[in-house]
Order: sequence, then structure tokens, then C-alpha cells
Amino acid sequence: MTGPKTQPPLKSLVWPMRLTLAGLWAERLARAFWPLWSLALVTLAALAFGVQDLGPLRYAQIAGAVVALLALVLLALGVRRFRKPSAMDALDRIDATMPGRPIAALTDTQAIGRNDPASLAVWNAHQDRMAQRAAGARPVQPDLKLSSRDRFSLRYVALTAFVMAALFGSFWKAGTVTGLTPGAAVAMPGGPSWEAWAQPPAYTGKPSLYLNDITDSALELPTGTRLQIRLYGPEGDLTVAQTIADIPPPAPEPTTGPEATPAAAVPNAMKGIYDLTVTRSGNLSIDGPGGRTWAITATPDAAPTVEVSGSMVREADGRFKQGIKATDDYGVTAARVTITLDLAEIDRRHGLAADPEPVEPVVLDVPLPRKGKRTELTATLVDDLSKHVFANLPVTMVFAVTDAGGNDGTSAPYEVTLHGKRFFDPLAAALIEMRRDILWNRINAPRTVQLLKAVTNRPEGFIRHDRAFLHLRVLMRGLEAQQAALTTEARDKMAEELWKIALMVEEGNLQDAFERLQRAQDRLDEAIKNGASPEEIDQLMKEMQQALNDYMRELAEESQRNPDQQQSQMMQGQMMSGDQLQEMLDKLQQLMEEGKTAEAAELMEQLRQLMQNMQVVQGQQGQGQGSPGQKGMQGLGETLRDQQDLSDDAFRDLQGVPRPGEEQGGNQQGDEQGQDGQQGDQLGQNDGQDQQGDGQRDGQGSGDEGSLSDRQRALRERLNQLQNGDLPGDGTEQGEAGRQDLDRAGRAMEEAEDALRDGDLDGALDRQAEAMEALRDGMQNLGEALAEEQRQNRDGQGGERDFGSADPNGTDPLGRRPGETARIGSDENMVQNDPNERAQELLDEIRRRSGDLTRPLEELDYLKRLLQMF
Repeated sequence: MTGPKTQPPLKSLVWPMRLTLAGLWAERLARAFWPLWSLALVTLAALAFGVQDLGPLRYAQIAGAVVALLALVLLALGVRRFRKPSAMDALDRIDATMPGRPIAALTDTQAIGRNDPASLAVWNAHQDRMAQRAAGARPVQPDLKLSSRDRFSLRYVALTAFVMAALFGSFWKAGTVTGLTPGAAVAMPGGPSWEAWAQPPAYTGKPSLYLNDITDSALELPTGTRLQIRLYGPEGDLTVAQTIADIPPPAPEPTTGPEATPAAAVPNAMKGIYDLTVTRSGNLSIDGPGGRTWAITATPDAAPTVEVSGSMVREADGRFKQGIKATDDYGVTAARVTITLDLAEIDRRHGLAADPEPVEPVVLDVPLPRKGKRTELTATLVDDLSKHVFANLPVTMVFAVTDAGGNDGTSAPYEVTLHGKRFFDPLAAALIEMRRDILWNRINAPRTVQLLKAVTNRPEGFIRHDRAFLHLRVLMRGLEAQQAALTTEARDKMAEELWKIALMVEEGNLQDAFERLQRAQDRLDEAIKNGASPEEIDQLMKEMQQALNDYMRELAEESQRNPDQQQSQMMQGQMMSGDQLQEMLDKLQQLMEEGKTAEAAELMEQLRQLMQNMQVVQGQQGQGQGSPGQKGMQGLGETLRDQQDLSDDAFRDLQGVPRPGEEQGGNQQGDEQGQDGQQGDQLGQNDGQDQQGDGQRDGQGSGDEGSLSDRQRALRERLNQLQNGDLPGDGTEQGEAGRQDLDRAGRAMEEAEDALRDGDLDGALDRQAEAMEALRDGMQNLGEALAEEQRQNRDGQGGERDFGSADPNGTDPLGRRPGETARIGSDENMVQNDPNERAQELLDEIRRRSGDLTRPLEELDYLKRLLQMF
């Protein structure tokens, strides 16, 4: 029988214990004294930057006393919080990281069963196992995190200040703190007898220079550089001579009172302080033992330059855009434009015949880009001055920019017609013109009253907005009563009221869908005739499309309410499909984009006649183009595919890989050019067209990113049009979630467009991926909403069945009836119409469903295989 086994101390715990103990020292010192060393780092940084030399001596002495007192307080608090770690603390920390705490187990003694051999054997086995586990002990890293004690990260602020001082300051300046104490400041043996620093203005971005380290006799400094020179030693040993700065006259010293100090009491070191600002080229010399001389060239801060970039662009909502380019040697800090009326270019007739009342020039700030260098920048002024009297009149714009040095630069006068909102309704345009006349000069008030009376003489059929007519009559009475003595306040109030009335007439508030459609057609027709901008045409096209959708919906609802009347009128009205109508709209937009206004106006008149004679026939939706919600889903699917194609092209451009068809197209073009023509005249014409096409392709090749950004903008505008159209699930949870996803996709597309325009293909790819993900989410939510609507329609009205659904009392998708014993019967003719026509309908349905990306992948794969077979 063996007695109790005594465990010898484990030598393997010595070094882990020592390293852990050292970590405990570091941890507790950091926790107790971090405020003290943070204060020390901040103080050293301030001294290295020469803060003590910025103000009077007394202020520096007070600041030094406050810092010393604060350091003593922090030292006392640190000593109070500090607890000296011991070896047992280190062993306890190591033991806590190990399972079963083996170190503590080795120090335990057996409490019971010491005389029991079996119990003693178990205890010895336990001790051996704990010894083996303790032999694998490893040092424990200290916990130096102070975030719970330093919630505002003051220690990092102190460390950052110290690093900045080490990089851009000079710790030689810290030696000048000896001059703050009583007694003369004498240079230490072996130290410098003088020191000098050159600090260029901060806006130049140039670093500070320690002149003691500069041995070159020639030195170039920006104008406005601050020179600080300190001379040590007895007064008179060193002197400073310079021709680069203007020395201000000395301030008069008080002769009485507590502030009076005898000259002899000022330490010599404090008398040898020079603070100069470089204003011109010249020489700087420190004469005496160890002195030096520099020939300094002062580099002046050049004034910035600015010029107009491109022509003014009019937005559909009336805003104008004008680009500028600005340059500066150190960077532009602000830009503005002053807009004045160009009276010499104005057609002084009608309401503009009188001299205008004095109007202050319009001064607008030009927003500058937040990113990138401002030495060469481009900026765009976007503003809306449609309500100002200058709107749509010739003006002169002068752009001005300012740099950090306070220098100004102006552009050449830019003469342009100030773009503002244009009104295409004749009545609205007339109201805006009369509004401009009373703003031009109040003596036009009687003339404006006469014109308003003439306009409203016979309002039937001319003023279709009843509320606008009532507001106009009230304004006429007020203007007629005050026309002899119209005050400025009353004029401005009436001008604002005229603007609101014109908007009512232009944009309309009509409840009848047909009148809204007529109004949209009239405005678009006027815009085509008056040569409106592409942005305005696009906006009016969207408005007419929305009005057309509303009108078609109203006709459909009317046909459901009165089916007999609708059936009797079918032969009298025009019948056309949705595709034919959309084809006419696309053709109209194409003609306007090509500048063929005459053809566009003719097609517009045909469309107007079709709308007047149109009747909507409710047929079986399965044979048509589907519901508006289904059309919207198809449009979203096409948008998603086009977005994927655009992302692929952007990725190829990033990798430097030619896009599919480019290389082949170039070879084909070369082959076509190498063929001999049979007709000389035709060949010459083709050659001229090929040369023109080559020039266009070269221009496009120089700006691939610009082409991609245009495609991205077109996709974003298409998505906006789909959002403004008919999408399923309006008011439902799935529908609203889908619309939010589409909004997110639109924002991602806009950011991708900006990135493509800036040439940031990496960022554009990220944003395009977000847009596609958001589109997929939106289509999934809207698809669920559409399915729910279809189920409700089938349950409530017995409408169209989904493709592939079964109906025990009807027929299957091939037109066959089920038999009584669950067999398929074929007694009737399965194909009621032309077999080719029925096959084409089925093929079209398969194609439509294969383009619906919201369907399951298995179904899409099956549909694609069907398309490949047939």
C-alpha cells in the first residue's frame, strides 16, 4: 500500500507565469494611467507645433501650470487605482483558461480517505492527470482594451496628435518651454544657437520646413508663408536681416500699472523671437556664430480661372442646367454666378415696351463636387428660376470662383436665354405672359386687365378647367380695382396667383379621362410645333401615356357595365390591339427624336382620330395580350434582361474584352468594303454612308462609358415608366413590397449611371448587381400579388384560367373534354379554328411564359426545351 503522493512544482509553468505576469503589469498600468499618458502625448504634440509661441508669455505660463496640476491629479488617481499583480494572480489567470483548473487542483490536499488505499489511488491518479494538463499551460495575453473606460476615444485623439506632430512638427520647439520659467534661457552645450521654421499656408498642402536642416542657399516659399525664428544665447550674438516681409510697428508698452515690465527684466531668449510673413522675394540671413543666409523666392497664389462648359439645358420641369470648368493652382473653394438682364437683346414689344422696374441681379451659388481634387474641376449649376421675371428672356451670366487665398476669378460674360418652365397650353402660356408683364412694370396692369377680359369673354369650350376660371375671375376683379395704384406686395401676390392658375390650366385637374387625354394630346401637339426640348417631349409623352391608360381603363369598365351597348357599337368604332397602339406611340416618339416634326404632327392627328372613335372590346384574355398587370410584369422581365446585358457589357469593358459582335462586325464591314460594286452611283452613295457611320462609331468608341451610362439612364427611365403604369397588387402587402423593391432598384440604377459617367466600372457593377437583385425581389412580390388577383377573379367571375389548369366541367388546354370514366374523350373537333393559328397561339403563350422570370426554374427549363424543339 502506497502513501500519499506529493506533486513537485511544475517547471513548465515558470515561463508562462512570468509572461502572463508581465501582461498583467501592462494591463493594470494601462487601465490606471491611460489618462496621464494621453495628457502627456497631447502636451508634447502642442509643444512640437509651437502652441506656446502663439500668445503672450503669461498665457503660456498659465497653461503650463494648468497642465502640471492636471498631471498631478491624474497621477494620484492612477496610483489609487493601480493594484500590483502577483505571481498567484498570473497563475490564477492561466488556470482560468484551462478546463478543470488543474493548477488549483495541484495545490489541493485530500480531505477524506487518506488512509484508504483505493481512495488514495484515485486521488493520485487525479493529481497526475491535472499535472499533465497543467504542463500544457500557455501564457495568457493581457486585455488592453480601454473602450469601457475611454468611451470618447480620447487616447486615440492624443495618439493621433502626437503622430501628426512627429510628422509635421518639430520637437526642437519643445525646448523653448525652458523660456517660460524664471531666469535666462541659455542654449545647451552642443544644441542649436538658433532655430527657424517655415509654415506655408494650410490651403497649399505643403509641409512645414525646419530651416536648420536646409543647407541649400536658394529656397522657394509660397506667398503668405509664416517664418518663426528663435535666437538663443546672450542678446546681440545673433541678429536677423531680411527683405522678404513687412515688420509691423512695435506695440506701445505700458509705462504704469501692473502690466509694466522693465526692459531689463525680459529674458534674452524671449527678445530673440521673430514672427514674419513672406510677402515678396528677397533675402533672409541669420548673422553671427553658426548663422546662415537664404535667397527666398516668393511664389504668388495665382487667381483661379472659370469658363462656361457646354450649352444650357432645359429640364422638363423647368429647371436649367449649366456646366462650368474651373482651375486653380491650389484649389477652388467657392463658385457663384451673377445673372443680369440683357436689355439690348430683348424684343421690346407689347408688355416689354416700357422700361423695366429696377430688379436686383440674381446671384446663385454653384455647388462644387465633394470628392476629387479642386485644382481642375467641373461643376453643374441646377436651379429653377421659372417664376422670376428673367425666365425665358435674354440674360448675361458671369461666373466667379474663389480660392482659399481669397483670390477671385471671373468668366467672360455668357449671353443666353434663361431657361424656365414652358407652358404649351395656349391659355396657360397667355397667363404666364401677362404675369411677366406686370412683373416687368406695374404700368402694364391696365393692359393686363383688358387682355384677361378678352380671354375670358367666351370661356365655353376654351377654358375647360372650372376651378381655374373661378380663380381667374377673382384675380381680374382684384387687379382691376388696384390697377391705378398697384403696390409691390399686391403685384407679387397676384403674380403668384397667376402662376397657380396657369399650372391648373396646363397640368389640369379634370375628372374625365377623355378630357385628360385630349389635354395631353393638345400639349404634346403644341410642344411638337414649338420645337420643345427632348426632355420636355419625353415628359409629355409619359403624361399622354398615363392619360391613355386611364382612358382605356374607363372604356373597359364602361364595357363591363353596358355590354349590350358596347356590342352594338363595335361595328361603328375602330378596333385595334394594344400592340398596334403601342407601335404607333413608339413610332411617334421615334419621329420626334429624329426631328421629323411634320411626320410626327401627322401621326399625332391620326392617333387623335383613333382615340375619338375607339371602343374597347372585352375578349378572352387568354387569346389577347393579358391584363395590364401581366404587361407590367413582362416589361419588368425585359428590363431585368436588359440590365443583365448592360452589366455584362460593363464587365467586358472592365476586363478589356471586346463585346460580342464588335470584332465580327468589323471583319464584316471590311469584307463589305472589299467587294466590288456593280452600280457606280449606288456604290459611291454607300461609301459616303459608310464613312459617316465609321465616324459615328469612332466617336462612340472614344466614350464607351458614356454609351453605357446612356443605356443605364434609358433602363432607369423605362423602370420609372413601368412604375407609373399598371402593376398588380395595388394596396396589397405584396404589391407595396414589390413597389418598394422597384424604388430601390431605381436608386441603384441612378447610382450606376453616375458611376458609369465617372468611369468607375467597379462601382457601376456593384450598383447594377443591387439593381438586379432588387428587380428580382420586386418581380417576385408583384408576381405573388398578380397570382392572388387572378385567383380572386376566377373565384368571383369565372374568368380566364391559368395556362395548364384543370377544369372538370370544361376542356383541357388542347380543347378536349374529359370523359365520364376519367378518360379523355375526343368525339368533338379538338381544333375549332385554323390549326396553324392555334399552334401559333400556343407558341406565343410558351414564349410569354418563358420570359416570366418569376416562375420556378423547373418550369422555365421545361418551356425552354419546348421552344428548342418547336
